[in-house]
Amino acid sequence: MKVLSTRTHGIMDYLVGLLLIAAPFILDFDRGGAETWVPIIVGAVIILQALMTNFEVGLFKTIPMNMHLTMDYLIGIFLAISPWIFNFHEYVYLPHLVVGIMILIEAAITRVVPTHGAISNRTIHHGHSH
Repeated sequence: MKVLSTRTHGIMDYLVGLLLIAAPFILDFDRGGAETWVPIIVGAVIILQALMTNFEVGLFKTIPMNMHLTMDYLIGIFLAISPWIFNFHEYVYLPHLVVGIMILIEAAITRVVPTHGAISNRTIHHGHSH
């Protein structure tokens, strides 16, 4: 069920990216290792990807929306399992797991065609020929 618009998805990307960058400090799990750097780097990647995506809130509009969503699946899986990959799950795992799963759900419910693309892909006729 694709209920989330690409615009809303993009706004959420910027917010989630910022939240991930701040999470180790807000939630006090910043030991300087992978537990800290994984969310900071993933947050930065999410923001960069949003800036580069061809949707309403993208700045450079070079990444197609379907590629963005594919990357979101990979990012979500990576973030969710990162505590076990990098062996910091005994110290902290819930923020990484929960946000990773949220990213997967967000990708699964987002429409692929941006609103701005739906109109520009159609030829609009005004009843007279050119």
